[in-house]
Amino acid sequence: MDLISGEKLEKMTSMEKIRLILDKVKTGRIVVLESGLSPDEEVRLIEMTMTEIRVDEFSGIEIESYPTKKGGSFFDKLLGKAGKGRMTVIGPANQLRTIEKDQYQISTKVSVGD
Repeated sequence: MDLISGEKLEKMTSMEKIRLILDKVKTGRIVVLESGLSPDEEVRLIEMTMTEIRVDEFSGIEIESYPTKKGGSFFDKLLGKAGKGRMTVIGPANQLRTIEKDQYQISTKVSVGD
């Protein structure tokens, strides 16, 4: 399991974050991001994951984030600036299953990889 700080993520471009996550998850690692991804980054991550799925090699990802904190200014909402998710857990789809999630806790089941 790799825990990645928000400070490190802030210094990376969106594509660098996505590549880092995919490379780690493809090797069977579970990645926990302290500050999460933006909604656009999550969409790109899912899109890239779909192009890299291979039978018997990489089955895809499971991703869960705490909901974004409520708030933001009227202008942020008007301009469509969505906040980043809080902590995010990402892992291989064949090893990580979300059992329960609420605004304070994500419960997952992790199985041993093949």
